[in-house]
Amino acid sequence: MSKVSIILLIILAILVIVLVVLYFLGKRMQKKQDEQQSQIEAAKQTVSMLIIDKKRMKIKDSGLPAMVLEQTPKYLRWSKVPIVKAKVGPQVLSLMCDDKIFDDIPVKKEVKATVSGIYITGVKGLHGKSIAAEPKKKSRFKMAIERAQEKLGAKPIK
Repeated sequence: MSKVSIILLIILAILVIVLVVLYFLGKRMQKKQDEQQSQIEAAKQTVSMLIIDKKRMKIKDSGLPAMVLEQTPKYLRWSKVPIVKAKVGPQVLSLMCDDKIFDDIPVKKEVKATVSGIYITGVKGLHGKSIAAEPKKKSRFKMAIERAQEKLGAKPIK
C-alpha cells in the first residue's frame, strides 16, 4: 500500500470514530432535553400578565434572580437570551421566554401566558385569540430589488 492510501484510511477511521461519538452524545442530550421538557410540562400554569418590554440580553444583565445566575453554566452567561419584563399581579418580573414564541409576544398588551417557573412557554391573547406577529418592515435594499424586478417584468421574490 502506498503512503497516500494509508493516510486516507487513517483519516477515514478517525472520521468514523468522531461520527459514532457524536451520535451517542446527541442521543444522550436528546434524552436530557426530553426529561426537561416533561418537567416543564408538569409545572406549567396559565397566568394573565401585562407585557411591559421584551429584549434579547445577556443573562447577567437581565435582572433574573441570583440563584438563576449561579445555576447557569459559565460558558452560557455571555450568551443572549430572550427576556420578557411583565407585570403579573402587583409584581413586575423578568421572565425567560422560549425562542419559538419570542417574536409572537406583543409589547404593552395583556396576555394569558403559559408559565413554568420563570420560563414562558406559550402565549395567547386575552380573549383566547392567537396573536399574530406584526409583519417585519422590508429593508431599503429589498424594496429596491423588488422595484427593479417589477420594472424588468420579473416576479418579485417572496
